[in-house]
Amino acid sequence: MLPRIILHNVVSLDGRIDWFPPDVRLYYELISRWREDATLVGSDTIIAQEGPTPEEDDDGLPDGESAEARPLLVVPDSRGRVRSWRFLRKQPYWRGVVALCSHTTPASYLAYLRRERVEVMVSGQDHVDLRLTLERLNEEQGVKIVRVDSGGTLNGVLLRQGLVDEISLLIHPSLVGGTSPRSLFRAPDLASPEGVIPLRLDHVEQLREDVVWLRYAVVK
Repeated sequence: MLPRIILHNVVSLDGRIDWFPPDVRLYYELISRWREDATLVGSDTIIAQEGPTPEEDDDGLPDGESAEARPLLVVPDSRGRVRSWRFLRKQPYWRGVVALCSHTTPASYLAYLRRERVEVMVSGQDHVDLRLTLERLNEEQGVKIVRVDSGGTLNGVLLRQGLVDEISLLIHPSLVGGTSPRSLFRAPDLASPEGVIPLRLDHVEQLREDVVWLRYAVVK
């Protein structure tokens, strides 16, 4: 069985995800609504935010807070590019980390993951089979709700494969413009209208600083 998949993104009024300053605090204030079991983050997003490696004896957890109540961090990385697993594992946001790899992921990278004590799930030949992996996370880890915290590439794969159940958007009062906008949904152009994804509006709310929160159900 597939878990429930929620895309949660911040965009400008013209749909871009770059240049404007998002209200990051507001973005993360809202995620408690879903009580996610796993956070699915694209490798590009992780690499863009890679930080230093903390000392091994620092567990990264606030005093008195149990890691078991936190979601898993799940990162598709079939090319073996993420090298900040030790830093990620020490952060107080997740109870554990899982690397999603394919059968063409370099053996040297898999060995590196073993040394860093990162759980690995392998599926797919050239790319991670996200459907199969999400089903396994549900069956093996009890993951029922997944929040996607990523850019347009991973969002595009999930949407094109029909894996997304809800889209949550914070619309910021900004216009960015441009001739090649970075969108929350990046995928090959359609050859016909059959690939258009219909949505149903479930929630509209005006938040602080003129930010509007829209929640759509994906019509399947």
